[in-house]
Amino acid sequence: GVSKEKSSLLKLISCIFLSSSAIGNALTIKEAEEKANQVCAACHGKDGVNGVLPSYPIIAGQYSDYLNQALMDYKSGARKNAVMGGIAATLTKEEMAGLARYFSSLPTPLNDKNRKD
Repeated sequence: GVSKEKSSLLKLISCIFLSSSAIGNALTIKEAEEKANQVCAACHGKDGVNGVLPSYPIIAGQYSDYLNQALMDYKSGARKNAVMGGIAATLTKEEMAGLARYFSSLPTPLNDKNRKD
């Protein structure tokens, strides 16, 4: 039989292998930034803050899960916007997740604790 230690080690190695293969398709932060500059910057600005129009939402600093869900909802049609629906339709799940992580990592005025309102 396999000792308890070997069994635990095999399980750990399996988990590492499975998670690394799943991560293999994920975008690096650099790839996500490049995709953002190609796809998102034209409307939302390179910084995700200064959009072309004031009505365009600030996406920098938003929660990654929120941004990813919004992109998936635009792609599926659950969330309606002709422009965003068309853009999201061209993105893979990995690209949407990468873009969400990228924009969530950017500085934002949305939670500026030093602001004096």
